[in-house]
Amino acid sequence: MESEFAQILSYLARGNTVKQLIFINEDRSYRLPVSFFSFQGLECIHLQNSTFEPPLTLNRFSSLTGIVLWNVDVSAQMLQRFLSNCPLLEMNIKRPLTLAGGNKLTFVNLLPCVPLIQVLNITEYYMKYLCTGGMPHKLPTSLAHLKDLFLDVCLVEQNEISSALCIIRSSPVLERIVFQMFDNDKLPVQETPANFLDPEGYSDLKLDHLETLWIENFSNLPLEMEFVKLIMAKSPVLKKVRIELNDNVSVDEEVKMLRDLVRLPFPRASHSANLIFVRP
Repeated sequence: MESEFAQILSYLARGNTVKQLIFINEDRSYRLPVSFFSFQGLECIHLQNSTFEPPLTLNRFSSLTGIVLWNVDVSAQMLQRFLSNCPLLEMNIKRPLTLAGGNKLTFVNLLPCVPLIQVLNITEYYMKYLCTGGMPHKLPTSLAHLKDLFLDVCLVEQNEISSALCIIRSSPVLERIVFQMFDNDKLPVQETPANFLDPEGYSDLKLDHLETLWIENFSNLPLEMEFVKLIMAKSPVLKKVRIELNDNVSVDEEVKMLRDLVRLPFPRASHSANLIFVRP
């Protein structure tokens, strides 16, 4: 016997006129009814607190451009299968997205499912999960349409730096990068090679379309600053670099940071880029 909610969904799906569907539940164990996957005209989905299990015969969501998953249980295989049927998708994966049954999902097998993606937003600790086991130098499938990249990233962990650079290197038309730093001021700084982010070691990193670099919660750690310098050295049309400082960065540290940038010039591909530091 179908639940009342499932019957309502079945009725709404017949007209194929629903463009946006928001489902917020109190119990994450609630399994979405099969009728949920019948909305072929959907453009945006927001799921919170539910179990996501697409049917084996899944129709193509050719109009879906946005999906937000919050506190959703789903297997890696099912998520990949669903994403592969959404050619126009913009992804927004928020913590915690639970992959049932101990399934492993990484950037390497997730991102090729959405080759036409234009906006990618991976927040909080899901970044850690996706880059587990390391990343290749470059993704097997280019993200040829990705223009906006939003990542929560910890730049004291080499794994996450490499993952972020892999995505950037695989996205030839990136126009905007926004990084929210987290845990940078809480975790011990790992040892990395002295020239790990030296621009001369990244001859294949070309950011010919990047106009904006925005970093939030900047703690003024050496790798954070080296990352900024690397991006600025590879972005010939860069217009704006905005760095929002962490509360723990003192005024004296900020002054020293600015003084070092003036006294120790570094390569910049765009001489017209404005570098702005902002206090919270």
